[in-house]
Amino acid sequence: MLLNKIIPVGACCLAAALLPRTSLLAENAIPDEYKTGGFFIGCQAYTFNHFTVFEAIEKTSRAGGKVIEFFPGQKLSKVEPDVVWDHHASSETIQKVKDKLAQFHLKAVNYGVVQVPQEEAQARVLFQFAKTLGLRAITTESVDAIDTIEKMVKEYDILVGFHDHPRRPNDANYKMWDPNYVLSVVKDRDPRIGSCADTGHWVRSNLKPVDCLRILKGRIISSHLKDLNEMGSNAHDLPYGTGVSDVPAILQELKDQGFAGNISIEYEYHMEDSLPEVAQCIGFVRGYGVGKQ
Repeated sequence: MLLNKIIPVGACCLAAALLPRTSLLAENAIPDEYKTGGFFIGCQAYTFNHFTVFEAIEKTSRAGGKVIEFFPGQKLSKVEPDVVWDHHASSETIQKVKDKLAQFHLKAVNYGVVQVPQEEAQARVLFQFAKTLGLRAITTESVDAIDTIEKMVKEYDILVGFHDHPRRPNDANYKMWDPNYVLSVVKDRDPRIGSCADTGHWVRSNLKPVDCLRILKGRIISSHLKDLNEMGSNAHDLPYGTGVSDVPAILQELKDQGFAGNISIEYEYHMEDSLPEVAQCIGFVRGYGVGKQ
């Protein structure tokens, strides 16, 4: 489907332009020392979901990343394979992860995709975990909990990005693939609520990522940046700059928007041995930054 058949791009850009100009910098904004090529780029730990949290931290560092986004359910380490890493982790487990991050000079910045409960007490467990770990943001698709999310965002000063998976032809109720729908969800909410822009899933939905980013201008909290081999649902990941996603244009658009969130490489191809390709992605962003100086 062409993007302008959903809502005309010009109209969407106008709507985005009318959004509040409030800064999306949370109290725990990511320090500049964690930038590479002008961006806070690292891995979504799901890239290494065949491995443990500790291994994901090490592999992200070896690839050249300086930040990491965790997801719930990954095993903690080879030494403690029965310990699951999520927002219910004990204080002892959280400290072990902090120590491992410090060992590899890596900063945890995001967590998701995770369900946010509508019930405030349960949601508070998630947001307190994010605060304790020093995260900037949480990634979710829990539209039904938007009122609770807004209350927690104001209480904890943790940003929330709504993630998009690909369009589901047999499920008309799934709307997160459409940036116009995400905009409709967040536009009248606290400006710390916006989009986790998964560019690969937009490509799988036959949408152009740059057009989607422009629709959501001012509301991009974070990004799962992907370059894919083709448009459509059967596409797979490639190193940045070798696919159809137009990564240079995406990076330029993010830069033009003053994007201050993390870019997560969520590489779901050659997953047993993806480190060389992940490193190529980080190298591409590093080179982009040098070229733009």
